[in-house]
Parts: sequence; C-alpha cells; structure tokens
Amino acid sequence: MIEGAAGERASPALTSEVAMPVTLSNRPAGVHPARWLAPAISVLAVFFVAPMLLNLVIAFSDMGSNLQISAFGTDNLMRLLVADKRLPAILLTTLVYVVSTLLLFNLGLGIVLAIATTAVPPALGALFRGIWFLPRISPSVLYALLWIWAADPSPHSLINQVVVGVFRLPPLNLRNDHPMILIVVANGLVGTSFAMVILASTIRAIPAHLWHAARVDGAGEWSVIRHVVLPALKSPVCFIALYQALSLMVTYEYILLITGGGPVYDTTTYALYIYRRAFESGAYGYGAMLALGLMVFGGLLTLLQWRMMNMRAQFTPPRIEVMR
Repeated sequence: MIEGAAGERASPALTSEVAMPVTLSNRPAGVHPARWLAPAISVLAVFFVAPMLLNLVIAFSDMGSNLQISAFGTDNLMRLLVADKRLPAILLTTLVYVVSTLLLFNLGLGIVLAIATTAVPPALGALFRGIWFLPRISPSVLYALLWIWAADPSPHSLINQVVVGVFRLPPLNLRNDHPMILIVVANGLVGTSFAMVILASTIRAIPAHLWHAARVDGAGEWSVIRHVVLPALKSPVCFIALYQALSLMVTYEYILLITGGGPVYDTTTYALYIYRRAFESGAYGYGAMLALGLMVFGGLLTLLQWRMMNMRAQFTPPRIEVMR
C-alpha cells in the first residue's frame, strides 16, 4: 500500500494509475536566466568576443611592426588564399603533426593505457595514471628543457647514451634530422595522459553485469575488450578526437620551445606560423588574417563536435515520473 503525505492510506485506485512524464520548473517567478548568466556573459564578452572583433579589424588592415593602421583592404585575404607560397607546406606539416599525434598517442596509446591501468589493482592503476599525468600539469618550459636535454646531439644526452652505449650506433641529432618525430612524441605523451584518464573512468563505469555476462558466456580477454570495452568508449573517443584535434591545431608552445619551428620551417605548424608572421616578422595584419582563418575552421570543427556528440540532448529540460 502507498502512504499519503499526511500518513493516510491512499486509495487502491491510485495504484492502478500510470506514470506520466511531467516537466518541472523551479524557476522563481519574475527571475530571468540572463540575470544569472550576466557574470559569465561579461567574462566572455571581454576576453573572447572583444578580442575576436579586434582581430577582425586588424585582419583587414595594413598594421605592421609600428602598430599603426593607415589603410583597410583585402590584401591580407588575397595573400592568405593565393599569394602565400609557404602556406601549403605549413598546412601539410600541420596535418601530419595533428594526425600522427592524434592517432598514435592521444587515441592509440591512450586507449591501450586506459585498458591496461584498469586491468591492474585500482591503487596501482591510479598511481601510474598520476605519474603519467605529471608532464601535463608541469610548466611547459620545464618539460621542454627535459626533451632538449634528452635529444641533445652530444653522446652524453639521454637518448644517445642508449643509442651509442647499447646499440653501438652513431649519435642521433633528432632536433635537426628528425624534428617532426621529436615534437610528435613530446606532445603526444602529454596528450596521452588526458585520453588515458577519461577513458579509464569510462571503463570503470561499465556496469558490472556486462562483465559478468561476458564471462558466463565464455568470452576471453580479447572478446571482452572487443564486445564490452570498445563499444563503451565510442562516445568518449569521439570527444577526445575532436577536442584534441582542435587543441593540437591551436597550440604550439612545445614546438616553439623544443625546435623553434625549425629547422627553417620544417616543424612550423599553422598556429606557430601565425606567431612567427605576427611577432617575428611584424606583419600583424597578415597574422590576424591567419588567426581569423583558424577561428573559422575551429568554429566549424566545434559545430561538427556538437552534432556528433548530440549536445542538444544535454540541454533538454529535466523530466520526472509522477503518479496522476
């Protein structure tokens, strides 16, 4: 029997009623959501919208190293679309860098480590993930200095001690001969920690009955990974792929610190190219136009993520089942 709010016995007829979905609203009368969003909107306006508008103005100007504007036009746009002969090579470098880092480390190694650290005792897995996460929360300069020391061309560097002492090979000069491999590995190890933590949390959240059902059906380790673990990772992997791809395209601090974008422009990605055009060459107008192109592409990638992750469903009003 169902007890009423006042302790009285409910009518038996109530037990035969069906549950109806009802949308509840706790919003006080006369309170508009904009009042609560005003602080966040103000921060976005000052630190996001205003810089975008300022960048848009500079992009169509002739601002140079003197920071003065004497004319507006579409010269920077034409230079971006047809006149910059170095840009195709920069885009190819960016594509190789993003795809290699994303597939080999952020997704590939991230999935492997997530599965491995959830297969061991929880304390040991948490310790391993915490240690691997340290480079991500450490200063970029410190992390880059460690890689510069490890990849130094002298026989006394960390890598060359192994190459010369163990394999009896000549010393390697990774920063000059194989700079792309160096920045992919250096940045990829940092990105792996992000994917590993998210995917490990997803694996640990898989309902226990799915594991038990697979074991009862006689599934081995690989079958469990294929039919239980990997399907559960589909949505997080999509999020990580899109988020990390956008992050790799807009960040360049490790590349700048480790190789400086060189030799010449060999490891200069699109984001670093913006920095070099604006702050090294003093072409602020053209640098702003390059940044505008990156913002447009980033916006399109964000819309793709919105659609793929079905983010609209995350903002539907809450519903509760009540008896009527």
